[in-house]
Amino acid sequence: MNILLWILQVLLALHTVVGAVWKFSNSEQTVPSLSAIPHGAWLAMIGIELLCSLGLILPAFKKSLAILAPVAAACIAAEMLLFSGVHLYSGSPEYGEMVYWLVVAALCALIVYGRLARKPS
Repeated sequence: MNILLWILQVLLALHTVVGAVWKFSNSEQTVPSLSAIPHGAWLAMIGIELLCSLGLILPAFKKSLAILAPVAAACIAAEMLLFSGVHLYSGSPEYGEMVYWLVVAALCALIVYGRLARKPS
């Protein structure tokens, strides 16, 4: 289970860094259903995502930072759920993006559960 969690954490960290770079190079207007997000919040998400990416990886180098992984995963899950909520609120009839965000949130939940409840060896 520990190896699976580390693989998921590395993949989620890479995914989150790519998302931050994408947010930096694109406006929230690129995804019409996310246009309700203020530009300042959109830019703040870049910093939060980069910090979360670090939080997912740092425990590999220093065991005392182990709490960062589930906290970072929970923050990323919250962001994905926020995107899903904004998408539903926008009334967009397409649900492809929302399914993607919910899958990422579910993987984050698996990391949180695995790191906090399962106490992997």
